[in-house]
Amino acid sequence: MIGSLVDAFYTVKPDAAVAAQRVAFGTSGHRGSALKNTFNELHILAIAQAVADYRANAGITGPLFLGQDTHALSQPAWEVALQVLAANQVDVRIAANNRVTATPLVSRAILEFNTGKTTGLADGLIITPSHNPPEDGGIKYNTPDGGPADADVTGWIEQRANDYLQNGCVDVKRTELTTVRAQAQEYDYVGRYIAQLDQIIDMDAIRNSGLKLGADPMGGTALPVWQALAADTALNITVVNEQIDPAFAFMPPDHDGRIRMDCSSTAAMANLLKIRNQFDIAFGNDPDADRHGIVDAAGLMNPNHFLCVCVDYLLTHRPQWRKDLKIGKTLVTSSMMDRVVASHQRELYEVPVGFKWFVPGLFNGELAFGGEESAGASFLTLDGQPWSTDKDGIVLCLLAAEITATTGLTPSQYYAELVAQHGNPVYRRIDAPATPEQKAAFKKLTAASVTAAELAGSPITDVHTQAPGNGAAIGGIKVSTEQGWFAARPSGTEDIYKIYAESFAGEAHLQQLIDEARALLSGIL
Repeated sequence: MIGSLVDAFYTVKPDAAVAAQRVAFGTSGHRGSALKNTFNELHILAIAQAVADYRANAGITGPLFLGQDTHALSQPAWEVALQVLAANQVDVRIAANNRVTATPLVSRAILEFNTGKTTGLADGLIITPSHNPPEDGGIKYNTPDGGPADADVTGWIEQRANDYLQNGCVDVKRTELTTVRAQAQEYDYVGRYIAQLDQIIDMDAIRNSGLKLGADPMGGTALPVWQALAADTALNITVVNEQIDPAFAFMPPDHDGRIRMDCSSTAAMANLLKIRNQFDIAFGNDPDADRHGIVDAAGLMNPNHFLCVCVDYLLTHRPQWRKDLKIGKTLVTSSMMDRVVASHQRELYEVPVGFKWFVPGLFNGELAFGGEESAGASFLTLDGQPWSTDKDGIVLCLLAAEITATTGLTPSQYYAELVAQHGNPVYRRIDAPATPEQKAAFKKLTAASVTAAELAGSPITDVHTQAPGNGAAIGGIKVSTEQGWFAARPSGTEDIYKIYAESFAGEAHLQQLIDEARALLSGIL
């Protein structure tokens, strides 16, 4: 499969007249597959040239940090992007020996380079489709604030790239690969990242704890990081899987039978779960290491639960943090977070789905933490400075070890204490079929669209079509009561909409929430 996939990358020519084959930036860049005419050489030529044009238009003149993950299409896409960027006189910083580079390492490199500068700023490109199946490819752009580009920037790049795609990329500049490899400057992503970890994690607490730690990079970019950390014998880290295979043949199938490197899925994490009794804490990362999966004796931790543990711990173990720092969460993250934040008399900052919404707050030092229910998060350094304005799965794994080293509680035990204090929510996400007309109708919803006074037996307290934290449109609707809530938003790629629901009154009430949400939505869409 890998050979035919790479061949298709170079030989298949997408048709810009077909909407599905055009460049399209979602919440995490452009993704697709060479076999479906959605991630091919022409796409990367167009996107890389559009990024070079955007840099020139925005006055970004510093280096561009270029990373790639271990998917089969990442290396050829990386080579094409490098050729175009170099032809446009962009100073590209690459890892030595074609080494893979994780998303948080690119974000960290951008922030480190730009510290104290107002001109000559750096930015970055990462070639990755995240946890997607082996046949997929992806590319995402990070601006000088170190985080995922916002919609205005990606919209500009998308339109520009499609203009190039329309004429077969004849106007794209390109230099021979052998020439640009010699020109590009090597950067020690792993070494510099590890050297700074003491700024954000109490590494000595982990070293002195005697904890046995296991790390599964799941065939991704976290591998060189965990290998380097494991060389510090005091950390007592065992890398349980050192395989790099673009087919990810070692991966157990996900819940739907597909290979997917999703570290929040118990099916995908089966290999690590089988050996969890060998470790006090174990963890996994997806291929670009921006997500985390935390395993202890109780199994794979629910991402919502772990984020709440992180926030409660950080708010009691980071004395240098200012008291006015807010805690960020996406609107479909557990309301347990709301209760934890309120118990510390802190302000919650609730945003739409997508980590990009946390970037300004993390960058400006207004948010202490930003997390989303899909196991992505980042937070400030010990002294309240930006660490990574993109998701950092490696640091979240190390935080799990710090929590246990400091408190003596595993993350699951810590969450049990939060449940005793705040209640025990149950959470579910389901997909429901939707016509294109229904999906479009989501954008027209307002709070006035919901005329019901009650939901699942409780008075409705809030109806939101804009996020409370930043006022941005959520692309759907969220309806809340004191006992639970549901949110619904359409898929960007499939004829479905997603319902997220949570109840503090048990499984039966959760099902009632979902049933009434379906009925309510069918009446207003």
